[in-house]
Amino acid sequence: MDKVFYKLYLHFQKKKTFFFIVLIALSVGLAFVASKVSFEEDISKLIPSHSENKELQKVLKQVRFADKVVVTIKKESGTTESLIAYASALKEQLLPLKDDYIDKIQGAAEEESLFETMDFVYNNLPLFLSENDYDVIRKRISEDSISEKMKENYKTLTSPSGFFTKKQTLRDPLHVTNLALNNLKNIGVEEGFKLKDGYIMTEDEQHILLFITPSFASSNSEKNAVFTEKLYQLQKQLNAEFESKVASKYYGAAFIAAANAKQIKQDILITIGIALTVLLIVFIVFYRSFWVPLILIFPTFFGALTSIAFLVLLRPQLSAISLGIGAILLGITLDYALHILTHIKNGEQGKELYKSITKPILMSSLTTALAFLCLLFVNSQALQDLGIFAAVSVVVASVVALLFIPQVYQHTFNASQTHTEWFSRFANYPLHKKPLFISVLVLLILVSCFSYNTVGFNKDLEQLNYKPEQLVNAEKELQSISNSISKSVYVVAYDASLEKALQHNDSIYLVLQALQKDSKIEAFKSVGRLISSEKKQQSDIQKWNRFWHQERLNQVSKFIEQTSTSIGFKTDAFSGFNDLLRRKFKPLQVSDYPSFGSEMISDFISEERNFSTVTSIITLQKDQYKNIQEAFKGFKNTVIIDRKELNETLLSNLQRDFNTLIFYCLGIVILSLLLFYQNWRLALVTSLPICLTWLLTIGIMGLLQLEFNVFNSIISAFIFGLGVDYSIFITNALLQNSKIVLTTHKTAILLSLLTTILGVGVLIFAKHPALHSVALVSMIGVFSAVLIAFTIQPLLFKLLIFKKEIKHNGNN
Repeated sequence: MDKVFYKLYLHFQKKKTFFFIVLIALSVGLAFVASKVSFEEDISKLIPSHSENKELQKVLKQVRFADKVVVTIKKESGTTESLIAYASALKEQLLPLKDDYIDKIQGAAEEESLFETMDFVYNNLPLFLSENDYDVIRKRISEDSISEKMKENYKTLTSPSGFFTKKQTLRDPLHVTNLALNNLKNIGVEEGFKLKDGYIMTEDEQHILLFITPSFASSNSEKNAVFTEKLYQLQKQLNAEFESKVASKYYGAAFIAAANAKQIKQDILITIGIALTVLLIVFIVFYRSFWVPLILIFPTFFGALTSIAFLVLLRPQLSAISLGIGAILLGITLDYALHILTHIKNGEQGKELYKSITKPILMSSLTTALAFLCLLFVNSQALQDLGIFAAVSVVVASVVALLFIPQVYQHTFNASQTHTEWFSRFANYPLHKKPLFISVLVLLILVSCFSYNTVGFNKDLEQLNYKPEQLVNAEKELQSISNSISKSVYVVAYDASLEKALQHNDSIYLVLQALQKDSKIEAFKSVGRLISSEKKQQSDIQKWNRFWHQERLNQVSKFIEQTSTSIGFKTDAFSGFNDLLRRKFKPLQVSDYPSFGSEMISDFISEERNFSTVTSIITLQKDQYKNIQEAFKGFKNTVIIDRKELNETLLSNLQRDFNTLIFYCLGIVILSLLLFYQNWRLALVTSLPICLTWLLTIGIMGLLQLEFNVFNSIISAFIFGLGVDYSIFITNALLQNSKIVLTTHKTAILLSLLTTILGVGVLIFAKHPALHSVALVSMIGVFSAVLIAFTIQPLLFKLLIFKKEIKHNGNN
């Protein structure tokens, strides 16, 4: 293969202008295609979608209670009136944001909506009554009871407040509507709160809660940043206006996402800025040129452009998360340029250069690419994108490095101008001949055999979120006044049509009522009484019609007329109620509900093409969760969502898939090495250090009590890829039986180690816990890879290859 690349090198030497024109044209073309990329920011895309969780993934996409922003307005030293005034001012200021950022604002009820609610329930009364309500109505329709009710109604209508209740009293003298309204309490105000002046307020009148539903997903980082910043500006303005007598705090997914995005950006800008500056200085000093960093980065840049353009042609949308992780993995592609530059710096040119570098670079890139392509076996678009992105990048970068760097570097710079003997001396230091160092390393490996299985997997995503102090305080205050944050469990009914989903929810509602009655849960919110399936509504209407049979209708009408006229009402005063009892009712559709109902329903019901969900929210103590699990065991098309347990379950699946993936990668690497070397001893000498690197990395993590998580476990692919590269380069150097060649390869590996420490390891100074964990695991991994490659691998080569060769030659 080196002969092919050497011929291409000679060909392009004669046509340099053509070579650079083609390279520039390709770069521009790839950049144009790559610019068409459309990103999808959804962390759930990382989680493999198995047959057992495909429906769950669809449910999670539609259930968005966690996306609400909770505004806690607290009375510091002001009055209840100032608390209400603050809430009103905030609500007024939020209205201009509704067009672009806010779907709805809840927690404030208008007086008109209360009358609208009563009218709607009155006109659809059978749909909102329970079996117990009919028992109450039976007692109310006796002659004596009706007589008492009519006297009460007369007193009410002749009192000063009668003006406001006249309409409702005349059309419903038995107050049946109030029974129906009482059934809707479980989707209204929670226990411990009350409605005052249209606002949801705590019983002690110290807090008002408002709920803001964003019109976009919290994963939309651009809109999220602007939205949260505008809310903070409003908060600052109102706090100043009310002179801190009343103050507000925000909490919700939007603010957590915005804080994380801001901190990640800040951490990366600072740490990577420092890293690039130091790296630039190192390369300038090492190569005695300002142009070398640009030469080094071009193959990596070209490889990244090619892989993005390739993915754009494959998929309409790419995972932003996978490409973000892939950007870190591009450190592997920098190795190839470093190896070539190091060989040129040491005086290798033309044919000699290609003979030294072509085989190890191509072997390394192809083996690493095959290992990354194992991610295609995971049913996760984000991880598949990552696998394709990394594989295409390393292969393209290696080929471009072989063609580009010798063309540019050797004619511009003189190798003798670089004076970096100190670096070469360090690379030349024979670690594999130092008994003390070898003993310590072997001891660490032996200890790792026992400590590796103590490394856990952190399944708590909350610990990987960055929360500034103001959000931590807001969360604590919210938990102190409401149990909804810490004790909420969702029960979701789903099906292809809304009607079927509502039928499942009808059964769920009955179970939840029984659980609450038996004190097996604290409370629940559901639309089960507000809207049910058409089948259930038809049944409710039939129940109403059976109850109000003709004989009962005539009897009740007679009692009402007799008792009302005897105390001074007109004969036809309550004709509206008679009409109601004889009305032909019809089932309701979601579209039939007025604004107050549709807003509440939209919180609980979600419809997309061929998939609908109906959600119930349950408040319970931790030890009551098992009651929910037992109650809904075996329920068809029903999912119980407990945020923490769900994360742990899904991340356990991810952990299991990655454990399997490591074996796939290792198998692919060993097979590739056998094909390349066609010698099982060489394959063993190269693959065993990779296994030892992995063992030592996890073993040291166990000793330091570090854990894997969803982020640093993906970065483990980076460690695996570097381990493959280092092992292949050392084996090929040892095969040439040349101290100079070995030193050259080791120098390139040390440069790779340096770039990795500066590029990824510098994130150890990041404040964001996820970035910090990525840096720690990466640094342990790359140091382990270098130590094994420099120490154990030469000993294995001497034991399995060199001595075998001596014995073979002696027999000859």
